[in-house]
Amino acid sequence: MSMNRSMPSSTVIPELPYPNVREAVDWLYRVFGFKERLRIGEHRAQLTFGEGSLIVTQRIGETSTSFSIMVRVENADQHYEHASRSGARIINPPEDYPYGERQYVVEDPGGHRWTFSQTVADIDPDSWGGILFE
Repeated sequence: MSMNRSMPSSTVIPELPYPNVREAVDWLYRVFGFKERLRIGEHRAQLTFGEGSLIVTQRIGETSTSFSIMVRVENADQHYEHASRSGARIINPPEDYPYGERQYVVEDPGGHRWTFSQTVADIDPDSWGGILFE
């Protein structure tokens, strides 16, 4: 798996929405011992715990999706093609992002969103406004 300073190294990364990202990060640190790895404005943060990681996101309104999962893959386009041929409900097709990832989003039969992410470049989070704590 390619490395990117803008992404946690974990392969499977839960994304948990909260009404207030900063309060959630502080609580997860204080109560469970998570460490903040990367702050992305006030709307998103990456946390680590040992070899694991999770992403805290800003909950916007009342959503039907209670959480989403990010999975790092070697080739997002191949993965997308397979998922699409297999009848997956595609929410967003593969797209390159300025933080060095190519991602697509699919919804499973339970309404949960899955983001599949391929590292395409090692990007310094400072270049797009992130604050790296490692």
